[in-house]
Amino acid sequence: MTITLDSLEPALSVRQVLTLERVLAGEPEVVAGASHLDRPVRWVHVAEAADVGVMLSGGEMVLTTGVLLAGDEDKQAEYVRSLHRAEAAAVVLGLGRAFPAAPDVMRRAAERCGLPMVVLHRPFPFAELTEEVQSRLVRRKFAAVSLSEAVRTELTALITAGAPLQRLLDEVARHSACPVVVTNLAHRVLGTAGERPAVDDVLRDWERIARQAGGVEGDGWIRAELGGRGERWGRIVLCGYRGDTATGRLLADRAAEALVLHRMLAGGAACSWEEQSAQSLLTDLVSGVVPARQLLPRARAAGLPVNRRTFVPLVVRDGDPARLERLLRLLGLPGLVAELADGVTAVLLSLPHDQDAGALAVHFATRLRTETGPDHTVVAAAEARAAWDDVPTGLREAQHVADAVADSSAVLDLPPVVRLKDVHLRGLIRLLRDDPHVQSFAERELDGLLREADEDLLSVLRTYLATGRNKSRTAQLHHVSRPALYRRLEAIQVRLGVDLDDFEQAASVHIALLAHDAQQQ
Repeated sequence: MTITLDSLEPALSVRQVLTLERVLAGEPEVVAGASHLDRPVRWVHVAEAADVGVMLSGGEMVLTTGVLLAGDEDKQAEYVRSLHRAEAAAVVLGLGRAFPAAPDVMRRAAERCGLPMVVLHRPFPFAELTEEVQSRLVRRKFAAVSLSEAVRTELTALITAGAPLQRLLDEVARHSACPVVVTNLAHRVLGTAGERPAVDDVLRDWERIARQAGGVEGDGWIRAELGGRGERWGRIVLCGYRGDTATGRLLADRAAEALVLHRMLAGGAACSWEEQSAQSLLTDLVSGVVPARQLLPRARAAGLPVNRRTFVPLVVRDGDPARLERLLRLLGLPGLVAELADGVTAVLLSLPHDQDAGALAVHFATRLRTETGPDHTVVAAAEARAAWDDVPTGLREAQHVADAVADSSAVLDLPPVVRLKDVHLRGLIRLLRDDPHVQSFAERELDGLLREADEDLLSVLRTYLATGRNKSRTAQLHHVSRPALYRRLEAIQVRLGVDLDDFEQAASVHIALLAHDAQQQ
C-alpha cells in the first residue's frame, strides 16, 4: 500500500474555510447547500466560464465574480450544474461587480444539486483567499506525510525487534489518541489498545456498533482493511478519531501495513491473533487482577455469548488448543480456548440456560478422550456458573482440580470430567498448598527423608501410600522383590520415626507427602 502526497485528501472542510479570518472579512453568507458544508476542500480555483467543470478534478472550492454569467440565466444554471458534475466542494460568489445579490437561478440550482453556495457581501481579493487556503492545505499535507513516515518507521522498528501485536497496537493508539480495535471479517475482536475505559465503552455493544460503522466512515470511525494477495482477513478501526479524516486514514493505513507485515513474519497465522485474544481474556479472568465485570465487554466482543447463559469452566491437561477449538466447532459448542501454561489449556463454555451443562461437558470430554486416549488427557471442571461474576472462581477451581490429578492419573480411576469431589484429599491439599502451616507440617513430617534428599525412598513411599499400602503392587511397580521392598519400607520408617502399619501415622505421612508434592509443582 503506497500513499503519495497527491492521493491525500485535504484537511479543511468548506465550513472550516468559511471560519478563516481572511474569509470572515468578506462577510460570507451560505445561501444554498447548507447541509453539505462538511465537504472536504482539496483545492481553491478561480473560474468564470460557464463550462468550468471541464477544468476541475473534484473537491475544489470555486471562486467567481460572475462577470461572464450576468444577464444569462441559462449560463448561470449551467455554471452550477457543471460544478456539480465535476464534484466541486463549493462555489463562492463575490457580490458587487456582476450581481448585487445572490441570483435566484444559481441559488435554486445549487440547492437542487446539494452544492454549497456562498456569497461575499464585501469586496474581497480572491488572491488572499487562494493563498491562505492553499498554504494551509500544503502545510497539512506535508505534516500528514511526515507523521505517516514517523509512524511507519516506529512500527517497522518494533516489528524488527520482535514486538508482539499488543505493542504495535499500543503505539497506534498513542498516535491516534483514540481506541484502536482489530477484528476479523466476522467482527470478532482480536486485539484492542487505548485508554481502558474508552475501549470498554467501544466494546460494550461492539457487534452492533461495528456493523453500523461497517460501510461508512463518520464520527471519527476510520477503517483499514487487512489482507494481501487478493485476500482480506481482518480490519483495523480507529474508533472516534478526533483529528482530520485524511490524517486518520493515513494512520490507519500505516497501522494496517505494519499488521500485515507482522502476520507475514509470524508465518501467516492469522488465527494466532484470536488465540492471543482468548488467552489474554482467560488469563485475566483466572488471575482475578481485573474484576470480571470489567472483562465482560471484552468477552462479548471476542464472540462469546454472555446474555442469559450458563458458563462451564474447564481446564484440560495435555490437550492441544487447536484440537480443542476444532472439537468445539464440530460439536457446536460456543466457547473460548486458551493455553494458560505449558500443557494446561482453559476452555470456557457458554451454553443456553435450557441445555444440560453437565451432560454437554461430559460429551465434550468423552469425544476428546476418544481422540487422544484416556491416558493422555485430563478434563477438569468446576460446577456450572449462572453468573458471569462467578466465572473466575470456577476457572481457578477447575485449574486446582487439574493440578491435583497431574501426578496421579495413573493410579486414579478418573471419570471423563474430573471435579473437586473426585480428587478428595488430594484436591483439598492442592487448595491449601500455599498455606504456611501446611508447608511447615509437610517439612516436619518428611524431614528424615527430605534432609537426605533420597528420591528413591520418597518414590517408594509415594507409590506405597497411593496404592493403599499394597506391598505386592508396590513391589511390582518398582520392579523389586518383596524382601527388597520390605527393607526399603523399614528404612523409611526408621528415618521418619513412624509405623506405617498404624493407620493414623500412615495417613499423616500421606497428607504430608501430598502437600510436599503439591508445593513442588
